[in-house]
Amino acid sequence: MSKKILGIGNAIVDVFVKVDDGFLLKNNLTKGSMKLIEKDEFDSLKNTIKIEKIEAGGSVANTMAGIAYLGGNPSFIGKVNSDQFGKIYKKSLKTISVNYLYSEKEENLSTGASIIFITPDSERTMCTYLGISSQLSKEDINEDYIKDYEIIFLEGYLWDKGISEEMFKHVIQLAKKNNIKVAMSLSDIFCVTRHREDFFKLLKDDLNILIGNENEINELMKKNNLLDSINELKNINKLIIITRSENGNLAILNNEIINCESIKVEKILDLTGAGDLFAAGFLKEYLDKSNIKKCLETGSKLAAQVIQKIGARLN
Repeated sequence: MSKKILGIGNAIVDVFVKVDDGFLLKNNLTKGSMKLIEKDEFDSLKNTIKIEKIEAGGSVANTMAGIAYLGGNPSFIGKVNSDQFGKIYKKSLKTISVNYLYSEKEENLSTGASIIFITPDSERTMCTYLGISSQLSKEDINEDYIKDYEIIFLEGYLWDKGISEEMFKHVIQLAKKNNIKVAMSLSDIFCVTRHREDFFKLLKDDLNILIGNENEINELMKKNNLLDSINELKNINKLIIITRSENGNLAILNNEIINCESIKVEKILDLTGAGDLFAAGFLKEYLDKSNIKKCLETGSKLAAQVIQKIGARLN
């Protein structure tokens, strides 16, 4: 089976917890947000909750899991420690047939983890301790790991000044040298606000495929509405995918716009992973050389499936 896609991202253990709105208020958490926290805050939160389930997470890892679910052959690189969460992480990916190309070692920081608080209205509020995952460096990526892939998929979350930026650039350089396409998700609107210029430069110079939601795309293009963003993006000869929740999704390719309706869902249980699973459906079809419309449709299908259950996994 050919090695088709490699994801590189934050390796974060997802810890799912059901809470009520009062819990969020008491802990000063803004509903629907993602907040980065330090180890001590993470530990104190961990002691006050009843864990529903634990699985290997991180945005790109969720996408690779979705591709495995569709019968693809994905691989993933992300940094963990050899602690208990690190072992859970590795095992969780192995169980669902994602090749994990990183050997955990004793590190000075623990494995990253994210507590996902799910309120009765199915919104998710996340507190993430990045731990060792944010220390993924170019030394962790050697050319032999990546030269046989067709696509490398990166996440905006990974981009930070210093070792992460170096690692990103190193991967892009190796991808170009080996004629591999580079795809990236914008991850989060705050991520785009922080790194807007860098992300725009990446899009123009390095990426083949960019995936983002409507708000992230507008933020990237500094526009107030999607039409203005689209008109400008048409001039950047790249494949750009924009998701719009219940308003469907669209792709911009060679000046053409391809639209796709959303799939109506009876009951939404948890929005975790909707974007990650959309990317899985899209990229799997793209690797199978399907037309763009079908890529968008499969992305929608997977996103619709995952929001009807808790967590970001279909398998």
